[in-house]
Amino acid sequence: MRASLKPLGDMIAVAVLAAVAAVAAPAVAQEATSVAPPSHSVEEADATLAKVATERAAVNAEYASREAVCNDKFFVNNCLDQAKEQRRAALANLRVLEVEAEHFKRADSVARRDAELAERVRKDQEELARREALPPKPVRDVDSKPEPAPPKGRRVAEREADHAAKMKREAAATAAAADKRAANVARFEQKKIDAERRQAEVAKRVAETERKVSAKVAAEKKKAAAAAAAAAAAAKKQQ
Repeated sequence: MRASLKPLGDMIAVAVLAAVAAVAAPAVAQEATSVAPPSHSVEEADATLAKVATERAAVNAEYASREAVCNDKFFVNNCLDQAKEQRRAALANLRVLEVEAEHFKRADSVARRDAELAERVRKDQEELARREALPPKPVRDVDSKPEPAPPKGRRVAEREADHAAKMKREAAATAAAADKRAANVARFEQKKIDAERRQAEVAKRVAETERKVSAKVAAEKKKAAAAAAAAAAAAKKQQ
């Protein structure tokens, strides 16, 4: 009878050790809710994107390493879930930085293009003002001199009218680009608000998952300890 109880005692001891190891495992990573710091130059944005690429590779490598370790543990599913949550939270943080840097570079490109367009419009307006300020040409005496031949090609008035129409079109395009840029900024701000809300919801779910995992592990540990005590009492009674 004593010999038959020994394997049962060994199994209970293994279960107790596994429960203790699960309690000692790293906690599930909390979701970060911080907002990415703003970029102040294209160089800084490029540096952020390079850093994100490097850290993303490191996060994936760390997950692969933890996955290999989890496969050797008793509670392999709990260990893998925690590893996945930590990787997902880290990648979410890196994505926030990446989105901010990419948005800064797009906004900088739009601002540069608008500045170049505004400079061209300014120069065209200055040229038109200079031409309008020129004194009128003297009227020729038609009686003493022959009437000059009409100028070849398009008349000056037509060219100036075309030029004025072109400047109006460019001014309208500049205004449309400004409206589009404002709409893009508004969409980005809304996306940022939505991302912060999702991050808060994920953090809440992660905390609830961690609480349930801890409660489950504690219950399993208590059950294993009770079973071990019962087995020990039964073995003592058989002696």
